Amino acid sequence: MSSRPSKRRRVTPPLQDGQNSGKQDNKVQKAFFKSAATWDLEQDYETKSRKAKKKEAKKSGNEVGGRLPVRTAQGTWQVQDDVESIASDADWLDSDGDDGSIEDEPEAPAPDMPKVSEREQIRKAQEELAKIATQLNEDPEEHPGAFKALARIGESSIPAIQKLCIITQMTVYKDVIPGYRIRPSSEDVAGERLSKEVRRLRTYEQALVSGYQGYIKSLAKHVSSPATESRKGGQPISNIAFTCACTLVNAVPHFNFRGDLLRILIKKLSTRKVDDNFTKCRETLETLFRDDEEGNASMEAVSLLTKMMKARDYRVDESVLNTFLQLRLLSEFSGKGSQDTVSRPGDQLNGKKPKTKKEFRTKRERKLLKQQKEADKVMAHADATVSHEERERMQSETLKMVFATYFRILKARTPHLMGAVLEGLAKYAHLINQNFFGDLLEALKDLIRDSEGTGADLDGVANGEEADDELSVIRDTSRESLLCTVTAFALLEGQDTHNARSDLHLDLSFFITNLYRSLLSLSVNPDIELGAKSLHLADPDDTSAGNPANSRNNKVNLQTTTVLLMRCLSAVLLPPWNIRSVPPLRLAAFTKQLMTVALQAPEKSCQAVLGMVHDVVHTHGRKVNALWNTEERKGDGTYKPLAETVEGSNPFTATVWEGELLRKHYCPKVKEELKAMEKELKSI
Repeated sequence: MSSRPSKRRRVTPPLQDGQNSGKQDNKVQKAFFKSAATWDLEQDYETKSRKAKKKEAKKSGNEVGGRLPVRTAQGTWQVQDDVESIASDADWLDSDGDDGSIEDEPEAPAPDMPKVSEREQIRKAQEELAKIATQLNEDPEEHPGAFKALARIGESSIPAIQKLCIITQMTVYKDVIPGYRIRPSSEDVAGERLSKEVRRLRTYEQALVSGYQGYIKSLAKHVSSPATESRKGGQPISNIAFTCACTLVNAVPHFNFRGDLLRILIKKLSTRKVDDNFTKCRETLETLFRDDEEGNASMEAVSLLTKMMKARDYRVDESVLNTFLQLRLLSEFSGKGSQDTVSRPGDQLNGKKPKTKKEFRTKRERKLLKQQKEADKVMAHADATVSHEERERMQSETLKMVFATYFRILKARTPHLMGAVLEGLAKYAHLINQNFFGDLLEALKDLIRDSEGTGADLDGVANGEEADDELSVIRDTSRESLLCTVTAFALLEGQDTHNARSDLHLDLSFFITNLYRSLLSLSVNPDIELGAKSLHLADPDDTSAGNPANSRNNKVNLQTTTVLLMRCLSAVLLPPWNIRSVPPLRLAAFTKQLMTVALQAPEKSCQAVLGMVHDVVHTHGRKVNALWNTEERKGDGTYKPLAETVEGSNPFTATVWEGELLRKHYCPKVKEELKAMEKELKSI
């Protein structure tokens, strides 16, 4: 086989005009051609080391040594060792670096990409978000992949783009989410044949659920980010994430992953810092409780709230506990409950259902009835409707969780939640089971006894012995006692127990005696007419317990102390369940004490006290008429206003002389109320 002829190269440039070649040039050319005829390039390439250095001269046994002649400035050709030579063909093929190795060659620098300004990136993101949102708004089922496209835009490192993305996603999901809950794909029947339209709808629904789940996870990540404002004064991304979560809870509470959204809100409510986001989350839950007609969302939210409060040992803000007062079951539920059980009006005493005659059905009828029930259940699930029985079941479970929370707080004596618990029990009094009255009244009595013995502990709290400043609350013991009394009588009033009172053996004399003993101390309380949100310029140097500047402003029970006192007096002296059963001795003792209180109380409280006495005179005039007649005494001995019991005060030995001083009161309305009361006495 003939070998491939070597390629000849022209190495001598053409002569220019006026240039002559000498004998030396001819000699060099002849030597070059003679040596070139003996070159074997293929054999040299095969035998040469791949790691050979560029500077090593290849020993070819000739004069040039593998180098090509170089043309000098005079136009002659010569081979010089000190001149940088051009490598041979083999060197061109093998030289990749200084040392001949490919690995050591430095990589070529990548071309610099044109830098896009942040403003330009934001503008492009806005256009892309608007385009995707428009597509989903027009026909979302045609673009199931648009949800992932929205999420990819939100992965940008620019905060402004992240904010725009989560707001756009919230608006899109709020519009495209259907009015039913989408079942997971795992519940589909294996091998089920589906039409093209159904398969298309299933694909869209699964894309929607998957994108929505990822969006909620991104919200949970953003709400945990530090609340640092941007350079241009914009809102932190955590604030926007809380706003989006609250909007979705109120807009689509029926949809999938509702629990994840509620956990975002409740995690914020577990913190001790009350800020705008805290208030926003609390108001969202209150709106959910008021508008939830089914009861399922409310039950889930209450369950998460109670677990959170129990895990934190009830060290939460009292406004969180106040959200229970917005539940619809306060006005809709008709059963009675406690922390363990709930009884309904149709239930029997022993918890057994009455026996009914079983209707005979054939096997075919039973099968058709079962299929009809399953079809009705599917249709109700598709229509997102809840039956009356299901709603009552969920409300009863919610009621048990609420009562369990209230009773645990009462047992733990959590100071800053006492007002909230007592107010809540008074609201839920008509839903408390009668069999639980005894234990609850004993808990209220223990709370009153405990409040009477905590006066010495207030100085320690004021001096900073409590480590937690945010939860250390200066207790108003007189207010707690009034709340306990209101709650006790509200429990009795909330039930139809004027006939069952003797069966329950309820003894409320403890609360009546405590109220009578606290009247004089309440009359000299300067803050008796101040509510939780009343304006009051307090002494900044005063660190006592009665200083309103040292109390918290977000009270649950917003009624003033005077209003609570009037509620207690109305329940004791004018009970609505049996107004004629109040003994005369109790009426006389309270009437005399209230007239003394009117001398010390502020203007509006004085009017309220005189109004209460006027109502007592109008209802029980013949029982208390002797207090205004000095010539008709019905008792012997002396009057004891500081007696420990109502009966021990001996009120009929006293005379109501306070009216003579109240005639000269500075307030005209007080004088008018006194004249109206005396006119009522003269008509008896």
